[in-house]
This record gives sequence, C-alpha cells and structure tokens, in this order.
Amino acid sequence: MFTYTNWNSFLPFFSANSTQDYLKTCYQQRNLENAEISSYEKSYPFIYYLEHGQIYYKQAELAPLIIQPILLFYGLVHLIKACILTIDPNYPETTSVLAHGVSTRKKKKQQYQFFQDEVKIQKSGLFPYMAEKMFHMKQLEGEKASMEELLMQIPELSTFFSRLEGKSTFIPIKKQQDTFSLSKCILDQYHMTESRFIDYWKTKSISEILIEDSDQDFINFKYPHSHIDNILPIKFSLEDSQYAFPLKKGTLNNIPELLIHYLLLYNLSMIARYETEWWSEIIKMMPNRDYPFIQTFLNMTSKKGPFLIYQFLMKERQLLC
Repeated sequence: MFTYTNWNSFLPFFSANSTQDYLKTCYQQRNLENAEISSYEKSYPFIYYLEHGQIYYKQAELAPLIIQPILLFYGLVHLIKACILTIDPNYPETTSVLAHGVSTRKKKKQQYQFFQDEVKIQKSGLFPYMAEKMFHMKQLEGEKASMEELLMQIPELSTFFSRLEGKSTFIPIKKQQDTFSLSKCILDQYHMTESRFIDYWKTKSISEILIEDSDQDFINFKYPHSHIDNILPIKFSLEDSQYAFPLKKGTLNNIPELLIHYLLLYNLSMIARYETEWWSEIIKMMPNRDYPFIQTFLNMTSKKGPFLIYQFLMKERQLLC
C-alpha cells in the first residue's frame, strides 16, 4: 500500500522530466520498442490527462448534486487514460477504444428502481480495454451487473448497508505488521469448513496466500505482495484505513474496485444526462433508499477514485504488475 494524502500526492507526476523517466521505466519493463522516444512523446499527454481529471474532480466538489456524476465520471475517465499510457504508449490506436465500453437501458421502465438497474459490458471500448490492459481481464463481453451488486462491492458502504438494509457487506480484517487476521465468522457466511474456505479462497485470490497458524477465532495469513490490486477479493476501506473481506460469494468479488467505480459512475452519469425527470425527483423528493446510497457513493468516490488511480500508478513505479 502506497501512502496517499490528497491530490498533492500526484504532484511528482507534474514534471515532464520525472514523468518521462517514469514512463521510460514502465515501457522498458514491458520490453516495448523505442521506450525513450515514446516516453518523451507521451509525457505531456500523461500529465494533461491527470490535470484534466483533477479539474473535473475539483469542479464536482463545487457543483450541485444534479451534475456531479457527469463530472466525476469524466474525471475518472481522464485518470484512467493516464494509467493506460503507462502500459500502451500507442493509445488510442483506433476509435473503437474511445467508446465507453458499457451500456445501460436507454429508456427506464415505470416504477424504476436504481438498485435493480443494470449495466452490460460491450465487446469494445474503454472499459474492456482498461480491464485487459490494466488488470489482465478478458472475455467480459455480455457480462451484466446490477447497481445493488456493484454498490455491495464498495467496502466504505458496508456500514450504510447495515443501517439501511440490515445487512453488512464486508467483515473487517485485523492487520498487525505484515500479518492479517480474518474472523472465523466468515465461515458461517460462506457455509464452509475452515479448510474448505481456505481452498476456495486460494482458488479465487489473485496473489498467493500464506496461511499462518490459526487460533480459535481468527484465520491468520500473509500476502507476499500486499498491493491493493493483488489481494482481491479483499478490499481496502479508505474511510477507516482498514482491509475487509466480502461477506457474500459472487463473481464481482474479484473485480478490481476501480472497475466497479467506473461502472457505477457511468450509469449515474447517463441517468443525470438522459433521465432528467427521475433524476430530479430522486434528488428533490428523496422517496426511497436510492438517494442516500447515491449521495453517499458520490461523496466517497470523489476521494476513493483518485486514491485507486494513485495506487495503480505507484504500483507501476515499483514494477509490481
């Protein structure tokens, strides 16, 4: 985990010389041709993506809620494009990668409920492109996810789910130095014995898990490389600086959280642009649970998005990808 404070953490990247060295190292590590030339050519586009992303986020802080999703989504898109440039200096090679890469219902049904709304991953566009380039994930075309499923993947919302829905979505993990401790209460949630759960966990984990001697109440373990992307399905809560394990099995558990934020912001930005009547009513009338969850998520993603981007960029610097 790399220390992040706020936007000032990005300041070292706002230097053409240091950014060129950074990109050159990224390209050389991937054995790309003309690494020095490419790093020189892409240093300013990289900086501009970060700068534009930062401007969108800062404007979102000042803007009324009604347009915040649009500003936050395009802010995240610009930051993601900076990340892609650390991997692919030729981005964008074709116009196909410029599309959003996901879709949602063009016309919402009567009695529309945000939690049941879905997004669908497309064959081409930014989402599948960044999933493959940044996280080595392929064959996502046609996959769907509901807003409720996506919101349940945000560890900072677990307490909110508990208060409004009567169900927690994550269980906190204790950490002492380099050892993690997961409460054995998780076994009841997954309906597994300890040995079966550990086997299941190892098959789902991106990184190698080193199980330590367990005690009566906790499963103790270590990760050789405890970077935020490598420890899925565990996620990191920025709100309380704590790791957490999802309480429900599901395919989304192993989706990097940056992708989750993209999908949620994409749909919210589409709603803010094209579903004017419903969007205005949900903000002004606050008839159900949709408004508090949306407001809480927007407040949280305005901080978590840049944090996740910074973690990715620093991982590239450390060449742990």
